[in-house]
Amino acid sequence: QVQLVEAGGGLVQPGDSLRLSCTVSGIIFSINVMGWFRQAPGKQRELVASITGRGVTDYASSVKGRFTISRDNAENTVYLQMNSLKPEDTAVYYCGRPFVVGEDWGQGTQVTVSS
Repeated sequence: QVQLVEAGGGLVQPGDSLRLSCTVSGIIFSINVMGWFRQAPGKQRELVASITGRGVTDYASSVKGRFTISRDNAENTVYLQMNSLKPEDTAVYYCGRPFVVGEDWGQGTQVTVSS
């Protein structure tokens, strides 16, 4: 059974940066596509970035050029570097496997961007 533990969120001002991390256990991490998702109040959870086991990345248009996803297969950890944060990036951020139905989500980490 997968376990996903996110960390690194916080309250920041527009234009600031944050780095999120997610430690994964219970699966063969290196062969899984991993993603970062976010869910804002009243909205559906959306995929913002994904990375294959070999490091091929993809981004939602809303974050492209500002966010960078990376992974450390030796540490079973996936990261999300978020730069030039905007108020519309405010959400709970989760990591997970984009191609798994019924993911066992972690608690997420809150990111709030406000002046």
